[in-house]
Amino acid sequence: MSILRLLVLLALTSIAPMVLAADNPWQIPAITLSTDSEGQQEYSVTLQILLIMTAMSFIPAFVMLMTSFTRIIIVFSILRQALGLQQTPSNQILVGLALFLTMFIMAPVFEQINRDALQPYLKQELLAMEAVARAEVPIKNFMLAQTRESDLELFVRLSKRTDIVSPEATPLVILIPAFVTSELKTAFQIGFMIFIPFLIIDMVVASVLMAMGMMMLSPLIISLPFKIMLFVLIDGWALIMGTLAASFGGT
Repeated sequence: MSILRLLVLLALTSIAPMVLAADNPWQIPAITLSTDSEGQQEYSVTLQILLIMTAMSFIPAFVMLMTSFTRIIIVFSILRQALGLQQTPSNQILVGLALFLTMFIMAPVFEQINRDALQPYLKQELLAMEAVARAEVPIKNFMLAQTRESDLELFVRLSKRTDIVSPEATPLVILIPAFVTSELKTAFQIGFMIFIPFLIIDMVVASVLMAMGMMMLSPLIISLPFKIMLFVLIDGWALIMGTLAASFGGT
């Protein structure tokens, strides 16, 4: 689908001169280029809308790889496996819960983007590229706060870039994989800590069944209600969500 959109964009760009040169007053120009008093160029709203619609295809990747979504959904998946539940809660519920928890955690970042970039752009106080540059700042600050220095240094070294003098100067093409690597590592660390108490219950139940000679009975069937009871008694969902939200610090 992205290739088709790229072809449509290229086609519109190629026919733009013909549209601009047409004498028919009913034809609407697809591309108009205006120059402000400072010599900066701004494309027409028509082309901007087309580019925005094309960029919307990257929204799922943005949500998964540049926010707290990755850590949350992995921890939820490990929790479900630790409990021994295969389809409960369902994938749709876990993804929806992770999405809204992501919105809660990322709310300060989105508010800063709206205040510093989106609203000035809508009021025509900023050009499009200036708004994008301002929107990158809070996102980069969030990712840098969650990225380990070792992971960032790894991808800087792999990129063979020598002009990056500080973490804040790291481009997104390097920062995003470093951020995702750190998120995966943190998610698995949290998942390991969650798995331990449920693993102990499985081992105790398996030892008791072995001592009673009931080797044909699956320990998972017996341990499942005990794990669910433990999780409910400690208010597990609130504990997990609170821990995940607190793991992102003051962001």
